[in-house]
Amino acid sequence: MLEHGGRLRRAAAIYDIPLADWLDLSTGINPNGWPVPPLPAAVWQRLPEEDDGLTAVACAYYGAQGCLPMAGSQAAIQALPRLFAPCRVAVVQPGYAEHAEAWRAAGHTVVAVDARAPLQDASVSVLVLIHPNNPTGQVYTLADLRAWHAILAARGGWLVVDEAFMDATPAFSLAADTHLPGLIVLRSLGKFFGLAGARVGFVLAEAALLARLADLLGPWTLSGPARAVAQAALHDRDWQAMARTQLHAAGVRLATLLTAHGLPPTGGTALFQWVERARAEVLQRGLAEQGILTRVFAAPASVRFGLPANEGDWARLDDALVALAL
Repeated sequence: MLEHGGRLRRAAAIYDIPLADWLDLSTGINPNGWPVPPLPAAVWQRLPEEDDGLTAVACAYYGAQGCLPMAGSQAAIQALPRLFAPCRVAVVQPGYAEHAEAWRAAGHTVVAVDARAPLQDASVSVLVLIHPNNPTGQVYTLADLRAWHAILAARGGWLVVDEAFMDATPAFSLAADTHLPGLIVLRSLGKFFGLAGARVGFVLAEAALLARLADLLGPWTLSGPARAVAQAALHDRDWQAMARTQLHAAGVRLATLLTAHGLPPTGGTALFQWVERARAEVLQRGLAEQGILTRVFAAPASVRFGLPANEGDWARLDDALVALAL
């Protein structure tokens, strides 16, 4: 089991602080997510139906020609490697570790590559990027992404782009290109929409790849209630516009707060800020002892901070950093 943010119950047990007394900044999830309305009883009682309009709504939102709903992008991360014969797979590091683990578990040879030159190895058949990267916030130009895709596609390979944190900056997305052979984009409603518990994600790719993936997974890749919530959230363009404005402001506010306490971010997105720091585990532990959970990384030594939800949470983080006397 790989380490993730959001392990709040475990932190509560380790530090002997009641669950309700924690401020969880460990996940990069929008703390003020899309407001889920009451759901009709039928979505709980009937089997999910794939012609309910969700695919069309998702394609319109992402600007893609085709997509397959999934139980979160994690399900896609684990399933996609099984569609390919064993090959050499480049995964940019540092990054979300589940990608490398899934390709390795499916029998592929996984090599770690630098974000600045990810395709130097001519034997690579698949390149996996996270865009924006988690946890560094690294972004790429569309020109570079398209160039790497063209190189891989020409040799029969694939570019896989995890865009879980893309919704706040949709202009950087490759979603509109996913009808082209050799390109797969993963999207999720967990981060920007704050619907991580619903486990909703989408694979955007050419029709042939989506058909193979659908055959592998079988029917009902997404529950009825999750489908209903996803369709409504993707329809709500007014909320989306408001959320983008609020998240960008909150991201700047978080970076400013951390800098004021001697923790200038090395990178980040609208949803989190990433701070490289020697003995990062000391910083993470010092906050946890005050009931604030962050995400610590070993290589490079760093801490990722998610967004506080309200003014009380912002003040609590500020006070905790003062108490640490960094």
